[in-house]
Amino acid sequence: MTKYFVQSGTLRTTVQAESSRKAALWAVHQAMQQVLPVDDTDGKSAQSKTESAVTGGIRVMDEIVRVSELGFDREDAPVLSTMDIVRQWNEMFAALDRLQRMLHEGAMAA
Repeated sequence: MTKYFVQSGTLRTTVQAESSRKAALWAVHQAMQQVLPVDDTDGKSAQSKTESAVTGGIRVMDEIVRVSELGFDREDAPVLSTMDIVRQWNEMFAALDRLQRMLHEGAMAA
């Protein structure tokens, strides 16, 4: 896997991923975790997320995501549409939610 530098708005993160698009998806996931209950295993309540936002701020994305293998603030970094990446993240997250519900329903029926 390759190390990518992903930035959009105030979000700046490094990600190990198979492709620049997958790195951008992971960055969107990190941004969404700040405000949505996307990972029940993290143990963070809404109150805890609010406190983290107050003390550390919220990473806010803008209309584009820059993904580079060479570092942050690269003008030559490939640019992806934030909304396209968010849309793809939403589709993946919805599919995972459906699978979890199907597994849960199957376990309850057994």
